[in-house]
Amino acid sequence: MAKKSTVYRNKKRISLNLKFAKKRNELKKIVMNKKLSLEERFKAQMKLSKLPRNSSKIRVKNRCEITGRSRGVYRKLKISRIALRKLSLEGKVPGMIKSSW
Repeated sequence: MAKKSTVYRNKKRISLNLKFAKKRNELKKIVMNKKLSLEERFKAQMKLSKLPRNSSKIRVKNRCEITGRSRGVYRKLKISRIALRKLSLEGKVPGMIKSSW
């Protein structure tokens, strides 16, 4: 089980990302637009840097929804390999069975 503080920190980053995503994308479009003047692009870059760091999508870490584990997380299921194995052994994942040979 991961530390609760890291799990809460990541959840805060996710909420900030959702809150500022639209504004961040608009400012990035202005910064990347080569047709605009250098002053406008620089102002947009300054506004972008004023936004909270944790609102960036890069800072969000994929974590297991069950255990909070950060490594070995399947993106589609949003759970770690260990939690997935445990659930499949209990028969809670449809279509997944323990292989034997």
